[in-house]
Amino acid sequence: MNNIKKMPVHQLGYGFIKELPKGKDEYYLRNQQNRSGIKYRQLSALEIEQLVRNRNSSDNWNDILVSDAFSPELVKNCSFFGLVRIGKLEANCLIFSDLVVPVGIYNSTIISCDLGNNVAIHNVNYMSHYIIGNDVIITNVNEIVTTNHSKFGNGIIKKGEDESVRIWMEICNENTGRKVMPFNGMTSGDAYLWTRNRQDAVLQKKFKELTEKRFDNKLGYYGKVGDRTVIKNCKIIKDVWIGTDAYLKGANKIKNVTINSSAEASTQIGEGCELVNGIIGFGCRIFYGIKAVRFILSDHSQLKYGARLINSFLGPNATISCCEVLNSLIFPAHEQHHNNSFLCAALVMGQSNIAAGATLGSNHNSRGADGEVIMGRGFWPGLCVSVKHNSVFASFALLNKGDYNYELNMPIPFSLISNDTLKDELIIMPGYWFLYNFYALARNAWKYIDRDKRTDKTPIFEYNYLAPDSVNELLNARKIMAAAVAKAYLHSTKKPVDLPTEKLIAFGHNLLTTKTKKEIDALSVFVDDIENSKRKTRFIKTYEAYSIFEKMIFMYGMESLVDIINSKNNGKKAEQNILTHLKTLKSSTSELAWVNVGGQLIPQKSVSSLLTKIKSGAIESWDQIHQFYEDASSSYTAKKRNHALLVLELITKKKLSTLTNKQLNSWLDSYLEIKTDVTARIEKTRAKDYSNPFRKIVYENEAEMIAVVGDLKDNGFIKEQNLALKAISSNIAAIKESLRSK
Repeated sequence: MNNIKKMPVHQLGYGFIKELPKGKDEYYLRNQQNRSGIKYRQLSALEIEQLVRNRNSSDNWNDILVSDAFSPELVKNCSFFGLVRIGKLEANCLIFSDLVVPVGIYNSTIISCDLGNNVAIHNVNYMSHYIIGNDVIITNVNEIVTTNHSKFGNGIIKKGEDESVRIWMEICNENTGRKVMPFNGMTSGDAYLWTRNRQDAVLQKKFKELTEKRFDNKLGYYGKVGDRTVIKNCKIIKDVWIGTDAYLKGANKIKNVTINSSAEASTQIGEGCELVNGIIGFGCRIFYGIKAVRFILSDHSQLKYGARLINSFLGPNATISCCEVLNSLIFPAHEQHHNNSFLCAALVMGQSNIAAGATLGSNHNSRGADGEVIMGRGFWPGLCVSVKHNSVFASFALLNKGDYNYELNMPIPFSLISNDTLKDELIIMPGYWFLYNFYALARNAWKYIDRDKRTDKTPIFEYNYLAPDSVNELLNARKIMAAAVAKAYLHSTKKPVDLPTEKLIAFGHNLLTTKTKKEIDALSVFVDDIENSKRKTRFIKTYEAYSIFEKMIFMYGMESLVDIINSKNNGKKAEQNILTHLKTLKSSTSELAWVNVGGQLIPQKSVSSLLTKIKSGAIESWDQIHQFYEDASSSYTAKKRNHALLVLELITKKKLSTLTNKQLNSWLDSYLEIKTDVTARIEKTRAKDYSNPFRKIVYENEAEMIAVVGDLKDNGFIKEQNLALKAISSNIAAIKESLRSK
């Protein structure tokens, strides 16, 4: 049966902290939390009389403290219990959008709360142990309560509590094997580092210690509602810390949650939402029937239209609509819509877009629970795609419509993956995005930068499709493709294919750079260890992909080289300065390895050093780890540039320290040629939408089509690309002229 207890009414609002430190009263934490600066006094006899006349009651009027500018006529039909402190009340209305409410406290029950200046509290059935800021509106709320053991969504336990009550966030694996303790301020990088290296017991223990050290275990903290926050028509708000300028309307239940909000980045929570055990970042939007449990929603992200987010971390600038997301760690700039798609036990490394009907996490009747899927930057499954655990995808992988009933290990970036049901083969088209949809690839990079609404853009999130992670994958993919072509050629000539891997790669490279496209396309090129099945995996368009991969790697390297030339260019001394600078570059393949840490790309060596410092105790707080991210951002441009130059050496097989004037001019010509081709591909792939007759059939004529979708000539992104190409062309011409004048 229900355990209903009883206590005297005069005790209501008192005894919030059962065991007090020596010399402290039960309000010592409350007094620390209340930074309003309001000076309180006791009520006068006349004020008490006015309050009683206005149908107000209190168990002890001596425990109702007010500011000098208190107006008792603005408090009506309220019940007060415990120590209640009230700020200035003036005969004004607070106006927010279409909501207009008088300042004051009306038809409410207030238990042991501090109310700031000029608040408007209307029809609050039960408000207990809250500190309310200035100019706050709270109207038509059933319950807003803080318990003495509140954690506000943080994965901690309070004094005297059992470990079993701790809230864990079970991300990346539904078997709890990668669970983390959520905390306010946790970043996608923090979550990523914590979920990795699970075999390292010392490291895992340190992460837990850092989190517990971030908080104390004292009982008795009050909930807070920041200045200018508006809460209306909500049912239950329990153990919730709310920042300034937030807007909550029509929420069903918010329990054990921190809601970060500020004047610069206001967070809004709308109708029908139910949020339990979570952290909500600055500038978030949560609307229309959301269900979120054990979650972190990072800054400027959105949950909309019945989305379900459970045991998951959603990175900054991300949106989930309608879908269900379980046990997932999602990096920045994720897009997911449509009611029948979901993620389960996934690590999604950002810039991803999940289409309708995508079933990512089906175990297909396996013997155990679901495993994990790891998706590199730019992952994009098509309509009605089904993917099986465990699977791993390189950056910018695109899955064609279909069921992928076997585990996949896809190391080829920018590829199109599809099923050939007639031949029962898995088909991989490397470089699909470069060959057939450069417009979407390039525009997405621009789009994500434009959508990054963070007021502070650190850490730096990498949105460019060519970056250390994806370029490293391109280098590796060329080796895989070369080895596969070598095997195909040897098989076609009935020669032994069991050569050492390095020899196969070298032989394949020779074939791909000396044979014609027709000769390479005539080969049946298969690759092993991509799919966990007996059927074959076939490469198509290998010749074109191998070539364009080389061009993209070269372009990536040359962009950094040109940046250095521009920074070192000193008129007639350009050649001397750049060549002198290049000789100081210390090339080391150990600098090639990079890690995507929550959307921020960091050299592997730096990450390993960080983890070592955490284990040794040299890193003593999450704030120091966050400082590491900031420091990594400060050095990112230089380190990325160094990586690009090292890659340039690898792809050209030439040391930059020996670069000659003639070779540099040749490279500049090649770079401009590639940039010109890329700009043309961007426009050409967008133009297909205007020339395709099936795209036109819904319009009466071309004029109507242009009126609906816009004129290609007016496309702002294409115009921007053409202008950028002109600037690059002029810059290269100036560099070459400067070199000639030497």
